[in-house]
Amino acid sequence: MNVTISSGTFTYEELLEATGGFSEANLLGEGGFGYVHKGVLRNGREVAVKQLKIGSNQGEREFQAEVDTISRVHHKHLVSLVGYCINGDKRLLIYEFVPKDTLEFHLHGNSGSVLEWGMRLRIAVGAAKGLAYLHEDCSPTIIHRDIKAANILLDSKYEAKVSDFGLAKFFSDTNSSVTHISTRVVGTFGYMAPEYASSGKVTDKSDVYSFGVVLLELITGRTPIFAKDPTRNQSLVDWARPLLAKAISGESFDLLVDPRLDKNYDTTQMADMAACAASCIRQSAWLRPRMSQVIRALEGEVTLRNVEETYSSSENPNENSLRYGTSKRRFNTDSSNGSTSEYGINPSQSSSEQHQFTGSKV
Repeated sequence: MNVTISSGTFTYEELLEATGGFSEANLLGEGGFGYVHKGVLRNGREVAVKQLKIGSNQGEREFQAEVDTISRVHHKHLVSLVGYCINGDKRLLIYEFVPKDTLEFHLHGNSGSVLEWGMRLRIAVGAAKGLAYLHEDCSPTIIHRDIKAANILLDSKYEAKVSDFGLAKFFSDTNSSVTHISTRVVGTFGYMAPEYASSGKVTDKSDVYSFGVVLLELITGRTPIFAKDPTRNQSLVDWARPLLAKAISGESFDLLVDPRLDKNYDTTQMADMAACAASCIRQSAWLRPRMSQVIRALEGEVTLRNVEETYSSSENPNENSLRYGTSKRRFNTDSSNGSTSEYGINPSQSSSEQHQFTGSKV
């Protein structure tokens, strides 16, 4: 195995000691390819130890991808890799411990409290900054490929940290929006961009779509897939699209917004986040904004609320072609000025290869 990493190496015995023998009491989460335990190193530092399941080829690939990716990126809103351990056929990754669990847990789990609006907005901006760093500041560009609420960890101040780089891909092309074809379609059902799920086409805009789903979760409090009735499920994206249009046009937020917020939110900020979500989940990948544009819109520096799209029946639906009105020029003017969960108490459903959407992933 070709492992290159600047972080420290650990012996298996050190990790056994740190985690209390990988005890059940220290178990933070479990997924399709491994387990995560809380540990305390000899110097007193708290860590999260991810142990990949033995005999998993996917786990082996994810280990190498994670090491290759996270060892070369450093950002406030990305989880940090402390080190790794290779012991025979055992593969372990050691991360900084992020104490407040996942965004998924706080939105959909039994946290016992409701994330207030200001906190939701701060989490959205932080996660967007971490993702923008991967897309626009790293060379080569890094595509995460599994952005979801379960992979956004929250620190003691509820600052967001993007985690889990096991599916990440490097793209050396200076234009990260150039299409690449992936023979292995991986990710999480409900978050995957339509062009990626159907054909394996992946760009930075695939991550943007997934982030748009996360924004919808923050706005609505709903899961990416939910029960429409006792016999059918519905995607959050399909449910939210018509409500987003009404909210952005100023008609009403009532049917869209998480009722647990009890209308305690800034309507301008809510409209901005709704517009960001609508832009991110566009069918056409090339019409989705860059993450740096999303950050500026979430922070109120620019607006995406004047962007409209009109589907033309005369255009090829396979190309997801759209026509813009005059508002497209406003968007171009505004935007041109800008530059499974490791901790999942309630792990989200993940996909394995070839669209087999069963089981969870660590």
